[in-house]
Amino acid sequence: MTQRLQGRTALVTGSTSNIGRAIAQALAAEGAHVIVSGRDQRRGDAVVRDIRAAGGVVDLVRADLDGTPEASHALAAAAADVLGGRIDVLVNNAGIYRSAPTLADTDSASFDRLFAVNVKAPYFLTQAVAPRMVADGGGVVVNLGSWVARLAGPTGGAYAATKAAVESLTRSWAAELGPRGVRVNAVSPGVIRPPDLDPSIGFSENMTVGTPAGAPGHPDAIAAAVVYLASDDARFVHGTVLDVDGGRTGVAVVAA
Repeated sequence: MTQRLQGRTALVTGSTSNIGRAIAQALAAEGAHVIVSGRDQRRGDAVVRDIRAAGGVVDLVRADLDGTPEASHALAAAAADVLGGRIDVLVNNAGIYRSAPTLADTDSASFDRLFAVNVKAPYFLTQAVAPRMVADGGGVVVNLGSWVARLAGPTGGAYAATKAAVESLTRSWAAELGPRGVRVNAVSPGVIRPPDLDPSIGFSENMTVGTPAGAPGHPDAIAAAVVYLASDDARFVHGTVLDVDGGRTGVAVVAA
């Protein structure tokens, strides 16, 4: 590895599995002291063991980001304590998906839960972390969007709306925080297949038919994009949503 993040600190939410885990592993491999965070202690401990076994510096701070300012602010404070007071990189990855297939099938509780976890939680976490970054002379925020924020389908509209909100906040925060030394960008993943998905569990790959990639992506592709945006290689990148989706949103999809 190039050690592009040597000496820096990073907090990655929702990093006990899948994309978040890959991001935490990649940041640690580039030299960052990483805070792994999520709800599941057992899975978090496993990620920490793997990163340490690879020579990385990592700690676990368990958190359940329910959308309340208290939960987000508590995580920011706990992570900063472990990291010696400084958070250089914040990756807002934690999120939930509720299929709620149609408008008629979406109840109020599911709608509120989606927006609480996917929008309010990163909003208030960034609210807590950004002033620390400004005071320390700068930092980086990377949000996780989704291809469904801009390429609509007939189902999952509430989830898509949460990711559209996150991508909009990315641009707003870039305008607000960029002049104060904090770069804010986002990565928009396409269809990603969890590498540890049980083969007996069905996984639809039809959404990638006709794309240039022609298949689902691996979490490592998203992690590589986050590392780039977190590093000085992206020092002139502000308010950008980087599509890492196999061409899904940028290229016409040919029907099978």
